[in-house]
Amino acid sequence: MRVLGISPLDKDSTVSIVEDGEILFAAGEERFSRVKQQDGFPQLALEKALEYTGSKMSDFDQVCYPFLTWENEAKLFNQNLEDERQFIRNFEPADLNRQIKEALTRVPDRNEPIHGLEHPNAIMEKGFLHSSYYSMAGAQRLASNNAAIKGSRHWGEGATESFQRWEQSLTQGLRAMGWEKPVKRMDHHLSHAANSYLASGFERALCITLDGYGSGLAGSASEARDGKIHRLHGISYPNSLGTLYEHVTSSLGFKPSRHEGKIVGLASYGDPSILGDILLSRIQQEPGDYRIYEANNVFFSRYLASKFPKIDVAAAYQHALEVVATNYVRYWVEKTGIDTVVLSGGVTANVKLNQRIFEIEGVNHIFVYPNMGDGGCGTGAALYHCWPGGVKDSISSAYFGPDYSEAEIAAELEAEGLEYTRPNNLAAEVASLIHSGEVVARFDGRMEYGPRALGNRSILYHAREPEVNQWLNKRLGRTEFMPFAPVTLYEAREKCYHNIRGAEHSAEFMTITFDCTEFMRENCPAAVHVDGTARPQLVQREVNPGYYDILKEYEKISGIPSLINTSFNMHEEPIVNTPHDAVRAFVQGALDYLAIGPFLVKQPNPAH
Repeated sequence: MRVLGISPLDKDSTVSIVEDGEILFAAGEERFSRVKQQDGFPQLALEKALEYTGSKMSDFDQVCYPFLTWENEAKLFNQNLEDERQFIRNFEPADLNRQIKEALTRVPDRNEPIHGLEHPNAIMEKGFLHSSYYSMAGAQRLASNNAAIKGSRHWGEGATESFQRWEQSLTQGLRAMGWEKPVKRMDHHLSHAANSYLASGFERALCITLDGYGSGLAGSASEARDGKIHRLHGISYPNSLGTLYEHVTSSLGFKPSRHEGKIVGLASYGDPSILGDILLSRIQQEPGDYRIYEANNVFFSRYLASKFPKIDVAAAYQHALEVVATNYVRYWVEKTGIDTVVLSGGVTANVKLNQRIFEIEGVNHIFVYPNMGDGGCGTGAALYHCWPGGVKDSISSAYFGPDYSEAEIAAELEAEGLEYTRPNNLAAEVASLIHSGEVVARFDGRMEYGPRALGNRSILYHAREPEVNQWLNKRLGRTEFMPFAPVTLYEAREKCYHNIRGAEHSAEFMTITFDCTEFMRENCPAAVHVDGTARPQLVQREVNPGYYDILKEYEKISGIPSLINTSFNMHEEPIVNTPHDAVRAFVQGALDYLAIGPFLVKQPNPAH
């Protein structure tokens, strides 16, 4: 059975072709349009998917979409928003003025500079009018209650309009491609649970999903066994940890749904005890459930951001996220007695949270779906609807996008007037260049699916030099608070990371942090965060021989089994897809070398 899965069209629109539970092709529209998190009907990705797999629209038994009809979605969330009004009116919050006064006394003097901040205790400076409004709408009960209810109402109106628009876009896009049959719709959180469980290879697992919104929910817990998924609990929207984190992202001056990773990085510089209890006092936690007071009041996080250091606000939100999510997961682990957890949903892009979940007593195995956000839901829907039953091996890689021939690569290099060689031992040459301090971009094989570059569209550098985080980001036009992530030989995992057993496979997709060993901290300081953790990608030779060999050759020269791996793209652009994209990013980014297919190219306009 061959199924086409199309992810939600509101952001990061993605196409997947799945046959009898095997993913044949999956790629996001952004990689073809070159617009980050591209929304709308994924025309370009679909055309490439059909061409790559030799499919016609008539070959599909079904087209799946991981949302219900707009009427059914609206029915679910409007009922929830009705319930929320009652909850807000009945909730008894702590005395916020007293809490804030006490918290301000706990802010320490700081002088240690933080790259990217003008001062370690920098706050979000706002004018008098803005600050006054945040104080009222964020902190004075009557006004803040009204702001929260109004925020939910606006969200509901926007969501209704959005669901109608994307439904029309989906129908028209499919019709233009020749699909006249109905679309198979499914519950959004079931598609998240399906991708994490069916791709994991586990016979039995507890599926946890956490995101912004989907089919009336912001999260769920399900028991999965022998290829079947049974929901145990749903967290009703707007009690959304995704929305909570989006609020702090925008309140600290970043783009929600895009820059949450920067908040994770900022958080490790701050002190969660300054504001953590204030946040937690606004979340009503019950065994196996929680409710968030004034969940759609963005002015509360803006109020905190206007009074407290950015790093402390970030630390508090990260802390609250970890506490609430781990309490939720712990309850369902204990209740079911299942020691294996699989994760999906946008919130599980938070690699520190995933580490905390893996550290829960009783959790011995974890798998995080590599495309955990909504871009992965089309694949989940397609897997679910063509699953042959039982359990299959886990996916071994996320290389589900297109690849390009040597002739196509050579033509692109010649069109740009770039000279290239074809080394006998490309891996050894690249390793030697990296060891001597050169920055090498690698483009080879099928493109990665999901948010992480996993070696086929990556920039590689040695991890011995902590300053690389500043100068390479500057060269690429990026501002990051997280250090670069390392790629590590699979067999060296325990030499470099503590407590990795049971999470090795998830670490092949760069979806979870671990505490670093002394060896890693000493030899790869550029990949270790201020809290002593790193987010590795483990690589095995059978999964990606060319990539593995570079690392192995580097280890022979240096004795170090890890390198820096960061995504091959220019600032605010998607990861490169075609040889044309790669050549353009290589020249613009003034990277030292490009290893593209079997060829090696030296930068004609070096930056240093």
